[in-house]
Amino acid sequence: MPNFPIIDSHLHLWDPQHLTYPWLSGPLDQAFLPRDFQAATGPVLVESMVFLECAAAPHQSLDEARWVLEQAKADPRIAAMVCHAPLEQGDAVRPHLESLAAMTKVKGARRIYQDEPDADFCLHPDFIAGVRALPDFGLSFDMCIKHWQLQASIALADACPKTMIVLDHIAKPGIKAGLMQPWADQMYEMAKRDNVLCKLSGVATEAAADWTAETLRPYLDVALDAFGPNRLMFGGDWPVSILAITYPAWVDIVDRLIADLSPDEQRQIYRNTVRQFYRLA
Repeated sequence: MPNFPIIDSHLHLWDPQHLTYPWLSGPLDQAFLPRDFQAATGPVLVESMVFLECAAAPHQSLDEARWVLEQAKADPRIAAMVCHAPLEQGDAVRPHLESLAAMTKVKGARRIYQDEPDADFCLHPDFIAGVRALPDFGLSFDMCIKHWQLQASIALADACPKTMIVLDHIAKPGIKAGLMQPWADQMYEMAKRDNVLCKLSGVATEAAADWTAETLRPYLDVALDAFGPNRLMFGGDWPVSILAITYPAWVDIVDRLIADLSPDEQRQIYRNTVRQFYRLA
């Protein structure tokens, strides 16, 4: 385990008794609150966290943001928030972004498009306009996609050079199917964009049930080699991650991945990149 406190760039919290989450099922269909996260981290010392929106019913997205602000009163380690924004509305999304920017701790926006059947969904003119609007409100963009959407997402990054973007879950490669290409080449291509960073998060859940650390290693190696420590940040993706791995076990895998890096580079991935990107105090 790291011998210093880490900052988690990707935490989820929800309570289906309070808000509606249409996608919840199985073991995730229950409340996951800050106290549950504290129990799940075990021996890992987490100094602070960035909350990521949890696909609440679209009409409740601002309610979700307000609810998380209340959770942060109970656990002030919630240092920043990335909230849902209907970016496909183009310039019409600006009032929504203004509402988000007025809330303390909101540093970014996300509009998940990983399940959109159109591979070019993110290249529709209105979506591009929505992403381009984010810097006007001091917001970054969390890009949550699957590997087959990576090529179009590279074009989106090119179309929005003033928007700071972080690629969630190393673009969800096809680990279960053993696919490395064209994902790997596209990751190197995406990394050429100076406005794009990447999260080491959500990787085990993309693998088959019998995965091992060796199964994940080639994909993590690509992310590390493509983006380097200065543009990588650790993310736990809890509690979605519990479908495949415990929190300490995921930290252990990342530890082994970066074991040959210098202490400063390890701190960069575990602390400094996320602090700089989300502008944490």
